Amino acid sequence: MQTPGNDRTEERLLAEIEELKRKLHQQNRAAGHAGGRRPSAATLWTLGIVAVLILIGAFFAGYLPQASRQTALAKEAKEDTVALPPVNVVVVEQAPGNSDLVLPGNIQAVTEAPVLARASGYIKTRYADIGDRVKEGQLVAEIEAPELDQQVRQAKATVDQVKSSLEQAGANLQQGKTNRDIARLTWERWSALVAKGAVARQDVDTYKAQYDASEANMDSLDKAVNVAKSNITAAEANLGRLTEMQGYLKVRAPFAGVITLRNVDTGALVAEGTTLLFRIAQTQRLRTYVNVPQADSTSIRVGQTAQLKIPDLPLKTFNGTVTRTANALDPATRTLLAEVQVPNEGGLLLPGMYAEVNFTTPRMEPPLLIRADALVVRGDGPHVAVVGDDNVVHFQAVQVGRDYGDQLEVLGGLAKGQRVVISPGDVAREGAKVRPVLVGETAGQR
Repeated sequence: MQTPGNDRTEERLLAEIEELKRKLHQQNRAAGHAGGRRPSAATLWTLGIVAVLILIGAFFAGYLPQASRQTALAKEAKEDTVALPPVNVVVVEQAPGNSDLVLPGNIQAVTEAPVLARASGYIKTRYADIGDRVKEGQLVAEIEAPELDQQVRQAKATVDQVKSSLEQAGANLQQGKTNRDIARLTWERWSALVAKGAVARQDVDTYKAQYDASEANMDSLDKAVNVAKSNITAAEANLGRLTEMQGYLKVRAPFAGVITLRNVDTGALVAEGTTLLFRIAQTQRLRTYVNVPQADSTSIRVGQTAQLKIPDLPLKTFNGTVTRTANALDPATRTLLAEVQVPNEGGLLLPGMYAEVNFTTPRMEPPLLIRADALVVRGDGPHVAVVGDDNVVHFQAVQVGRDYGDQLEVLGGLAKGQRVVISPGDVAREGAKVRPVLVGETAGQR
């Protein structure tokens, strides 16, 4: 911008140039009238040098003051900008469309069972140890039980004895039938004779009583036969029970799996139903139980995929599926129990491992995200310091959602693209004008 003094200087120089031109023109005209002489070379050089000097003077008198003033104004504006206190700000961003929920879990076998002793005795032979893979029905141990063997022999003898009793009862029954038939025949004959008066009535009554006695004896013998048959059934059942228990002396695997525990060795005394011999687990497919917080329980569904990561295997990721949920919250922890099954063909996963289960769930309305250190908790609730387009700070109340540690979800109170102050201190006061510096820019950038 030119000043009035500079304008007058230029006007004066231009007037002097015009005056020189006028004088030169008059000299040329006078020279023409004098005989047509042209000006000398020295005169022309003098006029040219004077014109150049006048132009140089005009340049220094007009341009340099203007440039100096512009430089001063720019310096003053820069000093005003630098004088504002700088604050670090970040731009409010929107959360991604999918939400990742990472929860701890414990890996367990899908099928696991303890193998107990079904017969009392001593371990005669042990065929399996921890880590061995066994097939269904494979012999893993054998128990020696002399007392059981004696009981089996005694039960067999009892069966033979009651069978002999049955045969004897059958013979008695057959003899009773014969005696009854003879008594009936004798009574009928004497009854015919008494009608003719050949025998006395007393003798007929005596034979009638003998027939009735033989009939009653028949009922008794028949019941004795039934009792003998029942004794045989009981004796055979007892023999079958002891024989089946004798079969338990050979301990077999209930299903195909791996021996995860061996609790006995050869010669050890075991008791029926109380001594734990082995523990077998199926490890081809494992399950992981996770406790889902109440806030995320509605996003977990049966059939949903999940990823398992083991801290000891950082480069491996195992894909699983939610197979079932409890469909109810634990009132003590307010969590939903969910089961995630994962294939284990490679055998890298072991029952009892700790795992981190990652659930990816879609969001219909993703919330906004801010850095955790931008939140200011006051007596009237959480706030953030927002820097407007005029670089003025304003504290805005917000509604906070899920906490991710380094980031926070904001459910209300902010808009995408706004600038919030990180760790606002005494400089970021309500209504204060600041110089916002985006995180990642240099101190001179805005």
